[in-house]
Amino acid sequence: MKRIGLLGGSFNPAHRGHRRISLAAIDALGLDEVWWLVSPGNPLKAGARDMAPFAARLASARAMARRAPIRVSDFELRAGTRFTADTLGKLTRRHARTRFIWLMGADTVAQFHHWRRWRDVARTVPIAVLSRPGYDGHARAARAMGWLRRFVRPSRQARQWTEWSTPAILLLRLPPDPTSATALRALDPNWHDQRQSHPAAAATVPSRRALARPTR
Repeated sequence: MKRIGLLGGSFNPAHRGHRRISLAAIDALGLDEVWWLVSPGNPLKAGARDMAPFAARLASARAMARRAPIRVSDFELRAGTRFTADTLGKLTRRHARTRFIWLMGADTVAQFHHWRRWRDVARTVPIAVLSRPGYDGHARAARAMGWLRRFVRPSRQARQWTEWSTPAILLLRLPPDPTSATALRALDPNWHDQRQSHPAAAATVPSRRALARPTR
């Protein structure tokens, strides 16, 4: 069975922090690949004025994932899912011979209890929380951790995650990277309109052929 890490997000834009934590997770968890699930629209960020078009965010992720064991996917757009619980349900049914682990930044754990059917997410696949500078304490004190704490696995078992029953959660300490999509947008609000202004913008406006290319 393939061992796949799933990193969902807006990727607005994708940046070196996404790439670095994905590569570090591959090493720590013994993954074959990480799949970046680019969200057509994050329900918790609905109406965000600085959200770039989906095509630009997808292209930015593809540019940042080049020459790495990272697969960029528009699965949620094609499957018509908006919530992670629904996405995981369809993914696990479609890829029955693949083992998935959900990768979540420590900054996201504080909002986890707002996700629709978040307990179902935890029951469907193991979760690896990826450390982020300044957020690890908030992750441990998060409201959802009141329920998840009993399912925490020791970091020394990180490569044994395929043997775990769910719910199961792992707090991974990875090399720190302070890169922030929010900060990048503050520096360049129109990153998706300027092909040369951002390392992820070289492929900001994909060709029709690129958009038609299957992601798996």
